[in-house]
Amino acid sequence: MPEVVTDDGVRIHYDAFGRPDRPPLLMLQGLGADSRGWALQRLAFGRRFRCLAPDNRGVGRSDRPPGPYDLARMAEDALAVLDAEGVETAHVMGASMGGVMAQIIGVLHPLRTRSLVLACTACRHHEWRRELLAEWAAAVDEGGMAALGEEALAWLIGPRLRRRFGLWLNLLARVVLAQPPEPFIAQVQAILEASDELRFELRNVRVPTLVITGSQDALTPLGDAEELAELIPHARLEVIGGAAHGLMVEAPNAYNDTVLDFLTGAEEAWGVPQARRAETA
Repeated sequence: MPEVVTDDGVRIHYDAFGRPDRPPLLMLQGLGADSRGWALQRLAFGRRFRCLAPDNRGVGRSDRPPGPYDLARMAEDALAVLDAEGVETAHVMGASMGGVMAQIIGVLHPLRTRSLVLACTACRHHEWRRELLAEWAAAVDEGGMAALGEEALAWLIGPRLRRRFGLWLNLLARVVLAQPPEPFIAQVQAILEASDELRFELRNVRVPTLVITGSQDALTPLGDAEELAELIPHARLEVIGGAAHGLMVEAPNAYNDTVLDFLTGAEEAWGVPQARRAETA
């Protein structure tokens, strides 16, 4: 797995897979997860894109510096991966916390983005969610990652899928539960300290944007996705029935088909202005 050292000295590991001759896709995971969270997207997306999936600072094989962390800094880590690969612009797909990082990149670095895919994410805090995340951090601080257990899983995975695929989902949950507690707490703090002011800048996003969520998502409910789609000009909203917060695991076929259809159209739209620029150069 390749790595890059950021300008503040943190080593960020990333998974590079897919077709190197195809358009680049930056894939950003959520709280406590690393690039393995995209396991069920790897084959489908790798056939059609040059995929770059970082381990966010604090998880996977990346360095685990002491907190506090900052989501804008973590977005810069992701851009450092693009720089290391010589990629000027990429489609950016983020899930949950990674979706907020994708929004940051779209707003602060518009020239680096071809399109945005915002999965199971939000653009503002709700007091109940702040309290929930603070409770998770406190529980982990006191009892380690095992203190999350089934309670946190209930927020991430819909009840129908827990009953049918509990073993697989528990194995996937170990990606999060195997992480050390301190970086997990630092990531929670980064989420809690992120400003809600970012949402007022989403109106300036001009690239094609897909907002995708599950109908049973309890952690970032449908209202969060609807707000994102309303704030971002010409954004497309897709809801996957029966899926919850872990929709890319719970409904991988529906998720992959929907996102790949969007990315194909976004790449075609991207190519038109680029060709025109080349003609006039």
